[in-house]
Amino acid sequence: MKKKIRQFLIEPLQAQIQEVQTQIREVQVQLNQTKEDNAATKLVMGAVLAKLAKQATSLKEAEFKLFSQFGDDGIIQYLISYVKPRVDTFVEFGVEDYEEANTRFLLMNNNWKGLIIDGSPNFIDHIKTRSFFWRYSLNAITSFVTAENINQLLASNGIVGQIGLLSIDIDGNDYWVWKAITVVEADIVVIEYNSLFGSKRSISIPYQPDFAREQAHYSYLYFGASLPALYDLALDKGYAFVGCNQAGNNAYFVKEEKLNGLTALSIEEGYVYSRFREGRNQAGIMSFLDGVDREAIIEGLPVINTKTNTEEYL
Repeated sequence: MKKKIRQFLIEPLQAQIQEVQTQIREVQVQLNQTKEDNAATKLVMGAVLAKLAKQATSLKEAEFKLFSQFGDDGIIQYLISYVKPRVDTFVEFGVEDYEEANTRFLLMNNNWKGLIIDGSPNFIDHIKTRSFFWRYSLNAITSFVTAENINQLLASNGIVGQIGLLSIDIDGNDYWVWKAITVVEADIVVIEYNSLFGSKRSISIPYQPDFAREQAHYSYLYFGASLPALYDLALDKGYAFVGCNQAGNNAYFVKEEKLNGLTALSIEEGYVYSRFREGRNQAGIMSFLDGVDREAIIEGLPVINTKTNTEEYL
């Protein structure tokens, strides 16, 4: 009886499962090939745009997007043309599947080498299936980045001393992690700021090693640090503020001795208030709130004054 059950029920079901798995693999191959074709097209356009960006007279004029979420691909090309980094190595963490990232164009257009880190093993496994992973000198590791482990992560992967660019976008402890970094010194730092925290107060979310933006508040708007907090930290580390992207989510800092003609800006000169509408309602659905309506959602939540290390409220 068991043999007949296996023959008429289990074996056909196993065959169907294998067929579905084969179809899934074929679809994944096709999707990856489409991504490869798109990337090749982007690189051709990007080579032209990079030349134009290097002739720009401001970050705003230089902006273009190929692999970055907003116009950061162009800003980075503009900055390296001035800074002329001593080492063509980058570090970026919070990259997800690396389809939208600040350093991918730098990797593929400028042939830089680098380390990328993300907390999801699925994302890192996917990255390792892509052709750019073997075509270029790229190391991708899985880790949830904290202030406690970042130096060990960098050092254990051979990243110490001078690097060209550091990109921090972890939707949470960005300020605290940058503050903790001591084993590397980057010529250029791009770091996410939360424009809803304003341009006057030096504040950040309180440090929690396991901070998760989606769990901290339903709106997804309670994360990161204000631009003034990052500005102060940058000064302490020997950096000048050179501006933000037009989207109002990334701030750029350059080592003071590497400005080479770039203009250092005050917070008032460089601050950009974001207009993208990524907030959620209590059901987890995008609410599309705009402007100051977003700020009202997170009013009263606790923050740390990074000047005094005391608790305040939004």
